[in-house]
Amino acid sequence: MYKEELAIISQAVLNEIEGYEFYKLAGSQAATEGTKEAFLELANEELKHADYLKKLWSKLSGGGEIKIGDILETGIKIPSPEIYRWDKIDKSSASVTMSVFGIGMQMEQSSVDFYEQAKSKVTSQAGKELFDLLIGWEKVHLKQFTEQYNILKEDWWAEQGFAPF
Repeated sequence: MYKEELAIISQAVLNEIEGYEFYKLAGSQAATEGTKEAFLELANEELKHADYLKKLWSKLSGGGEIKIGDILETGIKIPSPEIYRWDKIDKSSASVTMSVFGIGMQMEQSSVDFYEQAKSKVTSQAGKELFDLLIGWEKVHLKQFTEQYNILKEDWWAEQGFAPF
C-alpha cells in the first residue's frame, strides 16, 4: 500500500546514516574538544532521525498505516535553534570548521529538496504531513549551519585581512 513511501523512507535512512558518518568523522578530526562535541551532537541528531525512519519503515512494511497522531507523537521534535553549543567551536581552526559547515549546508539543503520531492509523490495527507515534519528537521539544521557559517566566515575574513569592508 505504501510502496512509494517505503522507497522514499529507505533512501531517507541512507541519507541520515551518511550524515551521521560525516559528522562523526568531522568530530574525530576536530582540533578541540568543544568542536568535537558540536559535531558529535550533530551526528547523534542524524542517528535519531535514522532510528525514527527505520521504525516507521518497519511499521509500514508490516501493513501498518501512517496516522497523523503517530507522526506528531513520535517523541522526535524539531530541534530548538539552541540545541547546539556553537560557542564551543574553536575559531582558530575556522577554515576546517567552515568546510564542514559548508558541506553540512549542502547536505541539509539536499535533504530538504529530497523530502519536498517525496512530498509531491505521495497522495495521502498523513504522508504529506510526515514529509513536512522531515522538511522541518532539515530546515532547522540548515538555518543553524548557515548562521554559524556566516559568523565563522566573518572571523576568517578578518583574520585574512579582508575586513572591514
